[in-house]
Amino acid sequence: MRPAVSSPLKVGAVVITMGDRPDDLRALIDSVAAQQGDPVEVVVVGQGTPVSGVPDWVRTVDLPENVGIPAGRNVGIEAFGPGGTDVDVLLFLDDDGLLAHTDTAELVRQAFTADPHLGIITFRIADPVTGVTQRRHVPRLRASDPLRSSRVTTFLGGANAVRTKVFAEVGDLPGEFFYAHEETDLAWRALDADWMIDYRADMVLLHPTTAPSRHASYHFNVARNRVWLARRNLPAPLVPAYLGVWLLLTLARRPSLSALKAWCGGFRAGWTTPCGPRRPMRWRTVWRLTRLGRPPVV
Repeated sequence: MRPAVSSPLKVGAVVITMGDRPDDLRALIDSVAAQQGDPVEVVVVGQGTPVSGVPDWVRTVDLPENVGIPAGRNVGIEAFGPGGTDVDVLLFLDDDGLLAHTDTAELVRQAFTADPHLGIITFRIADPVTGVTQRRHVPRLRASDPLRSSRVTTFLGGANAVRTKVFAEVGDLPGEFFYAHEETDLAWRALDADWMIDYRADMVLLHPTTAPSRHASYHFNVARNRVWLARRNLPAPLVPAYLGVWLLLTLARRPSLSALKAWCGGFRAGWTTPCGPRRPMRWRTVWRLTRLGRPPVV
């Protein structure tokens, strides 16, 4: 039984940027500064481009090159002490997002204080013009009602809050993933360590509707990292089942020939390249994922 956490919890925020959206970045920082309760300390990590145009109270870390989303966020975590231990909770926010309400940080504090088993909160992402939440931004199979909060089995990378004790217990994000599925890798490890994950519809990040396939390496990374995810985390009998289901789902979506070639190249790379340490989840975690509505075969 984990001990209850005293309130108020100290909250920090990590933002990574390529330096190509300075106005959006400033608007996001302003929305963090406007949060009710104790101030939220912000660290901005520049990926290959020095961070500029941010308020003096914002700390910056400039990396000489783009190391990828999870590795960049890991740098931001370390800026708050080893494993982020200078704060109790870290928000991870996309640099072109915007916190819709001024009580989000306070709601985060209340949620983590009320539930000592809660390790991760994923926010609802809504388009700033239409208010629509895309189905892919609701991290559960039954995604037709984005306004319904629930326990979930994964979270959204650029709109979430993580209790820093999770990192201390299960480790950082998998930096080698560069991007794609790094959230699920951390989520599965957290669930295997008996933490829980909540999707909260009342915590909203405004973010323009975009297609993830806009990234040139999207299809390659999605396939490679899917294989890495399975190799790292699943019991051996579930690895072929999980990857077989995703192969069929990918083919059912009828990708273009170029996308399919990239996907197949990534799938092959997932088997032939190192994936990091293998720590298969317990079968009780498989059952927990199943009870939460997403067995680790889909």
